[in-house]
Amino acid sequence: MSQNIEDAVRAALANIGVDVTEELCFEPIETHALGFAPFAEVKTQVDFLRAKREYILQVIASFAERGVKFVSTDGVVISPFAKIGAGTVIHPNTEIRSGVMIGEGCVIGPCTVIEKSTIGSRCVINATQIYESVVEDDVKIGPFCHIRPNSRICRGVKIGDFVEVKNSTVGEETHAAHLTYIGDSDVGARVNIGCGVVTVNYDGKRKHRTVICDDAFIGCNTNLVAPVRIGERAFTAAGSTITEDVPADALAIARARQVNKLGWRIKKQQEQ
Repeated sequence: MSQNIEDAVRAALANIGVDVTEELCFEPIETHALGFAPFAEVKTQVDFLRAKREYILQVIASFAERGVKFVSTDGVVISPFAKIGAGTVIHPNTEIRSGVMIGEGCVIGPCTVIEKSTIGSRCVINATQIYESVVEDDVKIGPFCHIRPNSRICRGVKIGDFVEVKNSTVGEETHAAHLTYIGDSDVGARVNIGCGVVTVNYDGKRKHRTVICDDAFIGCNTNLVAPVRIGERAFTAAGSTITEDVPADALAIARARQVNKLGWRIKKQQEQ
């Protein structure tokens, strides 16, 4: 009986120009959906669209039966092969794609994409895209963040709005609250990364790494020109462009000294 349904689904989809190697819920149809009887009855692309929605809801229901909670199913699409822990809450407009594992008690979404990544337990991932990376337990990310491939976000990290991480490790309890690029970097534990920090990793030909050691403090609008190393407990002054290593416990200041020209505005107006 099962084989008959699979044959009928293959034939019906072929008749409307759908190959069973095409993806549905981010996986090839032939790997998980050939036994879905409504597909055998489709005669048009509109029929297929309706049947796909029914199948997507069936996949969502299978996760709900295992203790995953859904605020709404609107815009939610999940790979049937994903692993999601009990008590995790999925918000609308969330895509959990191929190769994803999510722990227990997380809040995922809204407006989130996760692909080929592992998310620990008790994480909050809000309006964020994560690809080919690992996020450990008790991490908060978002909104509007991009975690690019080969990144590891360690336990207790907080990554705020408009932060991008690429090919980097961010150590435990480190905070990057907003407007930051962390690329090709090894960031230690309990580091504070201020607003507007950029790891300048590309010289036009090659990528270089930045190392930020434990308990460092990176001031707002700091450029870290790689290759460079910031020592343990070191500080960089806001607005600095750091091109040389900073020793442990040191303060690095790399900016022009402020000069106040008294009465300049009055003189300028008189010249006009």
